[in-house]
Amino acid sequence: MNIKIKIWIALSLLGVPVLAQTDSQWVLEQSTLTYHVSHPLHQVEGVTHAAKGKGICHAGACDLLIAVPVKSFESGDSNRDLHTLQVARGGQFPMVTVRTHLPEDASASTTIHADLEVQFAGQVAKYSQIPFQQVTQGTETRISGTIPTTLSDFKIDPPSLLAIPVKNEIPVRVEMTWRREK
Repeated sequence: MNIKIKIWIALSLLGVPVLAQTDSQWVLEQSTLTYHVSHPLHQVEGVTHAAKGKGICHAGACDLLIAVPVKSFESGDSNRDLHTLQVARGGQFPMVTVRTHLPEDASASTTIHADLEVQFAGQVAKYSQIPFQQVTQGTETRISGTIPTTLSDFKIDPPSLLAIPVKNEIPVRVEMTWRREK
């Protein structure tokens, strides 16, 4: 038998288990991330729709990665947004990333509890068992919930207005639509 045919048969046989696996990939279709800052004199929200994300499910587990540019958050006041970018060290650390590892069967329930690893402003914070609501329709899954972040989690000194600092809590509301690719 010709050596090329033997190699082709061997590679074909090795490829069969790969095709038989039930791996799936997910892509973040759209998102709205909103942070909330509270000060005795006013409330501020910054919003972005610029998050990108991918997920890979294999052997019963899914790994998801979401990334968003720090400069993409907008509060409606460009001076405030520039100051926020400075306080968050956005020039040095331009991306916020979130990683999570979920069991693949979590998609069967309406509430998932995710362990998150958030990298922001040069620091990494971990949040355990954060509840997210999910609704699946066809190949799309909508996820919503709030990550209870704080400034101190990322070693950020609270900015002040009239010598009064903002509250430490900066919860981030998450609304995402994920699409299954295969």
